[in-house]
Formats: sequence, C-alpha cells, structure tokens
Amino acid sequence: MHYFVAVAEELHFGRAATRLHMSQPPLSRAIKRLETEFGALLFARSPVGVTLTPAGAVLLDEARGLLDQAERVRVRVSAAAGVATITVGVLGDSTDPGATRLAAAYRRSHPGIDIRIRDTDLTDPTCGLRAGLVDVALTRAPFDETALTVRELRTDPVGVVLRADDPLARRGRLQLADLGDRRWFRFPQGTDPIWQSYWSGGEPREGPVVRVVQECLQAVLWNGTVGLAPLGHNLPAELAVVPLIDMAPSRVVAVWNESDTNPLIRSFIEIATAAYCH
Repeated sequence: MHYFVAVAEELHFGRAATRLHMSQPPLSRAIKRLETEFGALLFARSPVGVTLTPAGAVLLDEARGLLDQAERVRVRVSAAAGVATITVGVLGDSTDPGATRLAAAYRRSHPGIDIRIRDTDLTDPTCGLRAGLVDVALTRAPFDETALTVRELRTDPVGVVLRADDPLARRGRLQLADLGDRRWFRFPQGTDPIWQSYWSGGEPREGPVVRVVQECLQAVLWNGTVGLAPLGHNLPAELAVVPLIDMAPSRVVAVWNESDTNPLIRSFIEIATAAYCH
C-alpha cells in the first residue's frame, strides 16, 4: 500500500521509486502483484507517466486511511514497549538544506534514538500532528495553530509557477492582480482554510484540485494553471517561477502539540532552530 500511494501521488514510477529509495523494476512488480490481487488495473500507463483508473482512485482513499491507522498502531506499540523513538512529519521538499543539516545534527546528539519520517501531502499542513501520527512536524505556515506550538525556522519569498511559454513568465516580477483572470490549483474540501487562503493569494479561486506537488506541476504543464510556490526550488525546464512582490513570505516552521513535554521533542526543536538558521 505504501508503494501504491507513492506511485499514485507522483503519477510516475521513476519519481515514486526515487521517493521510496528503491529501483523502479521491483516497484513495478509490486504494483502488478497488487493489481493481480485486486483483479483490476489501478493505473493507466503511458510513456509520460501514469494516471489512476477509477479502481485506483477508490483504492487511494482506502490506502491512505489504512496507512494512517498502521502508523497509529506503531506509535502505540512503541510507546508500550518503551522504545525511544520520535516521528517527524515532513511537508514538501525533504531535500531542504536545513532539513539535511538537522538530520545530521540530531543523529550526532541522539545516536540511540529511532527517528521515523512521515512524508505528507499538501492537504494537511500539520503532517498528521493533530491525528497523533507524528510527534513534531517540519512544515510551512500559516495554518490553524490552536493547541499547537510553532517555532519559525526560516522565511522564503514566494513566486508564481507558470509554463515557460506563458507571456507572464517573461516578466521580472508580478503582482497578485496580474493573475486575477487565471485558473489556480486548489486543495480538496476540508483542507485547513487558513492554509488554503494563503496558497490561493487570499481569494477564492477556480481550478483543478490537487493533493501533492507533482499534481500541482502537472496542472500547470497540461492546463496552464497557475499556483504559488516558494522560490529556490528546482523545476522542469518547461516551467518558470516569477517572484510575487505583494505576497507575504512562506514561513518554514517546526510545530508540536503544546501539551507535549517529551524532552526529545524539545531537543529536536532547539537543534532545528540552529540548523535552519545556519
């Protein structure tokens, strides 16, 4: 199920294999075995990637629920066994230099701690924190901070993602008003409204619903949709990012439950603060 969700979110076997830190052939074989078990095609394959079939779309909803439940079970069993572990939720680019420095520094300080990473999609900016799936999250604000403690680690300027052949892509900078007549990508119903408002430039928008970064990029490539993204990320040559001069910066933050007194989390926050400010 973990393999299936990765392919469903990336919509590409090669990218999913990279995300899972494995080669593509065993991933393809695992998906074929899953299709054989269900007796249904889960993906429609093409030279440029894959799309979910109706059966695959149904399984994706069920698989996410199953994986969340499995993680809750793991957390409870580890706690009962007294295993020293911390689960970190990561939203977005896990190759961020700050995250890389944090991982190295935390391993040096706590070599005996079992650190687990949970990658999450764009619909939950707290990375499963409220559901008890993670102990601490590395994510981006703003979102509903009720009963949470948030530590700002860094701010990144924001730009608009466009097709490289879009006339606006030739501009040196843009304002939100320049994008008023464009279709934007949106997050599913039920997504944190503060988070949704920020990434839609503060206004209700029309456009395709997306859950992960690759779906955002595909919406721009195929449909000419526009959306916002922090500056400094590597994108395909077919895409361009133009700075938005009237958009508030995106805040990289660490967040945890305000009632949690676990010293491992406190240590994690202090090390994260130093790593991201490096």
